[in-house]
Amino acid sequence: MQDPLLAKANADTYLGFDFGTKKIGTAVGQTTTATASPLQTIRSINQNPNWDIIGKLIQEWRPAGLVVGISKQHDGADNPVTPRMLKFCRQLEGRYQLPVFQQDETLSTFEAKQMLFDEVSVSASKLWEVQDQLAAQLILQTWLNDRTRKDY
Repeated sequence: MQDPLLAKANADTYLGFDFGTKKIGTAVGQTTTATASPLQTIRSINQNPNWDIIGKLIQEWRPAGLVVGISKQHDGADNPVTPRMLKFCRQLEGRYQLPVFQQDETLSTFEAKQMLFDEVSVSASKLWEVQDQLAAQLILQTWLNDRTRKDY
């Protein structure tokens, strides 16, 4: 018997997450089009993920899987937030029974800030609101691009 959650899953839709202790950026993407779009920034509650909002996103989009950005030091070693990112991955998998893919996110938030600040001239306060969504989009887009390349 097929898991009812997976039966309703949209086979080509994935949600991406840029995990931070204060906020989590989210994005949605499709393997068919190999494109990702920013969704929203979720504020954490006492440095814990807001599972209510995450659950609503998963219910709304019914993704086939989740992609979480994992950051490391330049030498490949864990940085101070890496263990929390890995815990977030385990919690997502346990709560929603969906596959969780880890994607190297080195410099994704920095790249998102540069794009917004340089190319769009976004104000500092607006930048704070949207940089994590854009970082999540970059994480998910990288994962989709890697997946597309492996399919050919």
